[in-house]
Amino acid sequence: MELVAGCYEQVLFGFSVLPEPAANGNHKQKWTPLADFTHHAHTASLSAVAVNSRFAVTGSKDETIHIYDMKKKVDHGALVHHNGTITCLKFHGNRHLISGAEDGLICVWDAKNWECLKSIRAHKGHVTFLSIHPSGKLALSVGTDKTLRTWNLVEGRSAFIKNIKQNAHIVEWSPRGEKYVVVTLSKIDVYHLDTASVSGTITNEKRVSSVTFLSESVLAVAGDEETVRFFDCDSLTCLCEFKAHENRVKDICSFEIPEHHVIVTASNDGFIKMWKLQQNMKVPPSLLCEVNTNARLTCLGVWLDGVMGSEGSHPAAEPSVNEEEESKTSKKQSGYTVQKTERQLKPNKKKCDSSKPVREDSVVSTKKRKMEEILEKKKRKKKKI
Repeated sequence: MELVAGCYEQVLFGFSVLPEPAANGNHKQKWTPLADFTHHAHTASLSAVAVNSRFAVTGSKDETIHIYDMKKKVDHGALVHHNGTITCLKFHGNRHLISGAEDGLICVWDAKNWECLKSIRAHKGHVTFLSIHPSGKLALSVGTDKTLRTWNLVEGRSAFIKNIKQNAHIVEWSPRGEKYVVVTLSKIDVYHLDTASVSGTITNEKRVSSVTFLSESVLAVAGDEETVRFFDCDSLTCLCEFKAHENRVKDICSFEIPEHHVIVTASNDGFIKMWKLQQNMKVPPSLLCEVNTNARLTCLGVWLDGVMGSEGSHPAAEPSVNEEEESKTSKKQSGYTVQKTERQLKPNKKKCDSSKPVREDSVVSTKKRKMEEILEKKKRKKKKI
């Protein structure tokens, strides 16, 4: 498995983690993170990471999405459609990537040929976060226009709009998709899918920076503090809390492998830590390993070498997308170009600023494409006359 983390210093870190079998009758398993690579592809701080069984993608304030082939350890290129900071990236299965940005757009990408299948004008302000239902048929997004929007991903259109009183910055489905949470500052509203209404509210002590479901009812919450808390979404009570870092926790994710349910935390203090969850969620988890990046971390993902993605505790099913609709849409789109490169990721070095920035070649813009189409139509009309 591989930990991937982005930082303010524009670098993507990769650390391979090798669980070693317990020796001499010792029940404690030793996990060792080894520096694998650093890559300086972006020209601004990294803001989002997503991982599937083959690729890791990163979003940045430089308005680009970079693609990394984790098996070959190469920079696969960049997606350059958005005109604003990339705020959220989500894979669903191995076929689709969905991105959101400060330009108000949500884009659906084919994760095989990296074409933009749909570009949706999602919010009047920024798209601050999005989450895909486990079925792949629905998605939720929140934005700075104080709305929570439900999207029909099969048809690529809005299904429902709910006005909320404040700007929410996180939305997340539960593993079975029976409930979801919407986060505004330190407040977490729990919704049930069947009623689409708030069933209860959890209040964290400080602003929430990241959440992940550990089960259908238990939510791990990280915020602008050193502590991580586990909340029961049914009783709305705090099951346990533990000090995870020396500075605020920026991102948290979870995954399951045989005999282990693991959460991973990343902090402004530069550390990435892996924790083993206990069967009783009221008991704080035990530390498996930690690694210091010496950078201010912003986002986190875990690549499990083809087993599953890291966006939750369960493997994602392939999404349900209308193939005929896909082909029609992809033909209409223009200017959504992946700049294919095969740059080997550099071995990890101690200083995060040691790698040189990677500059992508310029692409044909959407406007230029449209102008070429208009000129072509005019030529055809003149020939007919």
